[in-house]
Amino acid sequence: MDGSAGAGVVLESSARAPEAARQWLADVFRKQNLGDDYVARTVITELVTNVHKHTSTDRIIVRLVRRDGHHVVEVEDRSDEVPVVRGEDAAAESGRGLLMLSMLVEEWGYTALDKGGKVTWARLGA
Repeated sequence: MDGSAGAGVVLESSARAPEAARQWLADVFRKQNLGDDYVARTVITELVTNVHKHTSTDRIIVRLVRRDGHHVVEVEDRSDEVPVVRGEDAAAESGRGLLMLSMLVEEWGYTALDKGGKVTWARLGA
């Protein structure tokens, strides 16, 4: 699973999509004996939730790829809206997901697609 190829699944954007993505990823980790999947499941849940809540995308593609010796979670959608880390606000009831994600992974970001949309990705620890 080196390079950009890897396991993936297409999900309908819905309130159930984060759970479906989490379950799919847990299955991949188990079948490929990849070890502890806690951080990966947390990351994919946050990224898929953001697509569902903050875009009008109807389809979400999630992938797990191996790049430069690291597993990378990728979430692709058709929205040009970019993910933004909000500042810390102790009174806020939401909006901390990307801040939390940035503390769990080695690096994360997004790549705009030529055909429109983007892939938001997170490189997991070794």
